[in-house]
Amino acid sequence: MERESMPFDVVIVGAGPSGLSAACRLMQRSQEAGQELSVCVVEKGSEVGAHILSGAVFEPTALNELFPDWKEKGAPLNTEVVSDDIYWLSSQEKAMKVPGVFVPKTMHNEGNYIISLGNLCRWLAEQAESLGVEVFPGFAANEILFNEDGSVKGIATGDMGISANGEKKDSYMPGMELHAKYTLFSEGCRGQLGKELISRFNLDEGKDPQHYGIGIKELWDIAPENHSEGLVVHTAGWPLNESGSTGGGFLYHIENNQVVLGLITDLSYSNPHVSPFEEFQRYKQSPTIKQYLEGGKRVSYGARALAKGGPQSLPKMTFAGGMLIGCDAGTMNGAKIKGSHTAMKSGMLAADEVFKSISNGSEGGEDLTTYAQAFENSWLGDELQAQRNFGPAMHKWGNFLGAGFAFVDQNVFGGKLPFTLRDKTPDYATLKPAAQSKKIDYPKPDGVISFDRLGSVFLSNTNHEEDQPCHLKLADASIPLKDNLSKYDEPAQRYCPAGVYEIVADETSGEQKFQINSQNCVHCKTCDIKDPAQNITWVAPEGTGGPNYPNM
Repeated sequence: MERESMPFDVVIVGAGPSGLSAACRLMQRSQEAGQELSVCVVEKGSEVGAHILSGAVFEPTALNELFPDWKEKGAPLNTEVVSDDIYWLSSQEKAMKVPGVFVPKTMHNEGNYIISLGNLCRWLAEQAESLGVEVFPGFAANEILFNEDGSVKGIATGDMGISANGEKKDSYMPGMELHAKYTLFSEGCRGQLGKELISRFNLDEGKDPQHYGIGIKELWDIAPENHSEGLVVHTAGWPLNESGSTGGGFLYHIENNQVVLGLITDLSYSNPHVSPFEEFQRYKQSPTIKQYLEGGKRVSYGARALAKGGPQSLPKMTFAGGMLIGCDAGTMNGAKIKGSHTAMKSGMLAADEVFKSISNGSEGGEDLTTYAQAFENSWLGDELQAQRNFGPAMHKWGNFLGAGFAFVDQNVFGGKLPFTLRDKTPDYATLKPAAQSKKIDYPKPDGVISFDRLGSVFLSNTNHEEDQPCHLKLADASIPLKDNLSKYDEPAQRYCPAGVYEIVADETSGEQKFQINSQNCVHCKTCDIKDPAQNITWVAPEGTGGPNYPNM
């Protein structure tokens, strides 16, 4: 079967906050100008929001610009922040509440909301469709299409119905080509097509390496007497400080006697024995956190990598025929621990530049370099510039001293110190040999507060068509056992929060084997980021595969 093709003015890859904001803005501009415009959004999840996971404390700045009447339109911003608590956990039992005067001003959340980002994206998709955008969930963009002159022509969705051994099944359906004047890539953190574009167009030339964290999150129903709607709790220190890692925890009280809680572990850690999943299970045993969970019930689980390198790690965002927006462009906002509003703004700015070009008669294919200037001149550029030193400071000096630096940087100098800290070591290159690192004895889960991986993955509603090619590609199948196991005790067994990677022994021969349980994958991309040999490449499986997050 040959691929069919469909032409559009603009194709957007990914129905996250940046992609949907771009789509809405494009249609708003077209309606204001009385000019027809065709826009489509493809989304690999089974529905919009199925793969969206974030804390999330949400700053409504960009939403106010995009839809000033969002309250009347029913946007799901239901819980306004009423108070902030920040704790330094020096051990499992010891916690110190940080006085407000010592908290960086960017960590204060007055006027912000605790939300489900997945539900906000579902709402944004409704607004986009009402404006005339075509939204296609369940279709994974697997290939970039190029014109003869090298400019981006669009994308092709993945073929459906290919067996694990590469044969066409009875259900085979070829992918579809979507051609566009401009293609916007908003795949989220570490998108596979974004990686290809950065490499092809040298978009990261002269930039610091991007840095990442892995965020692991749970949603709990808790006892009414333990609930305080609108309370935001952030922590730093234990348990990550025991292994020399950096990051932080959060617990947010949303409506309906629920809390969302999670732990972000920076992927710059050096001890290969670290397991971010197990660190999170330990984290919940702190009395500061456990007091809210006792008597409650865990109802959802998920994990996702996040970009946090700052503007010094930001790749060039434009190329002939398209743009990187949102997390693909590294718009995570440093010390503010939130990036959804900045991702939205990046999409809106991109939409403005694309519409300007099309309305001037362009047939597409240009490198819209004016976007970079619009980005830098906006409040988005100002915010990212002010936060540029937060991540490198944490990596350089750890959470405690790094937080002290952040306080001086933000509260005294307003983020305008006359220098930029650098972190030139990519996250995959930070691991020390296992023999030189402290072994970590993680406690067994109690089944009440802490849990195992497989039970957690079950709560994420993760599902993949079993008879399909493995979407976790090894460049060299011998490296996990030959190099990673001997040097680092194969860290994929621990950095994956879904139990995808295992070292197993053959029952007959006893020979060791590197096993990939790809059906467990929650699409967090951590393996693609942290593998010390950069031997694993994450690619999208068949459309609709992966987690199906409710209210995350």
